[in-house]
Amino acid sequence: MTSPALTAASLHDMIADLLGMPGALLPILHRVQEKLGFVPREALALIANELNLSRAEVHGVMTFYHDFRETPPGKTVVKVCQAEACQAMGAEKLTKHACKRLGTEMHHTSASGAYTLEPTYCLGNCALSPAIMIDGHLHGRVTQERFDALIEARQA
Repeated sequence: MTSPALTAASLHDMIADLLGMPGALLPILHRVQEKLGFVPREALALIANELNLSRAEVHGVMTFYHDFRETPPGKTVVKVCQAEACQAMGAEKLTKHACKRLGTEMHHTSASGAYTLEPTYCLGNCALSPAIMIDGHLHGRVTQERFDALIEARQA
């Protein structure tokens, strides 16, 4: 997905109803990512201006939270849980397999644009570790073989 020309006016229209609420920065970042698929770099200065914050403050919040993206995601977004329970059940090995299978590293999108691979730090599915999420759909007890089957099912 590419970003449409982002102007101060188009951003303001996107977030106008959120500007007056206390702590509006996070809801605004979520809204922009929801609408565009990511938060373009040029949006940070516009958001800072709308909220009377420094660009550094907005950038700090944006980079602190792992779910915000600065670039468009791939067609399919795969998140692999990196929390302790999943680590104990093989998430590190699964992560290495996912990188190899999808042809990308964590925090990146494959050259084909088909997959974005992201870490996440608890999907709340600890009893069924290791867990992954594919385009918002949670999967538990994911082995390397099950991972491959889930990816192949997306391609069908």
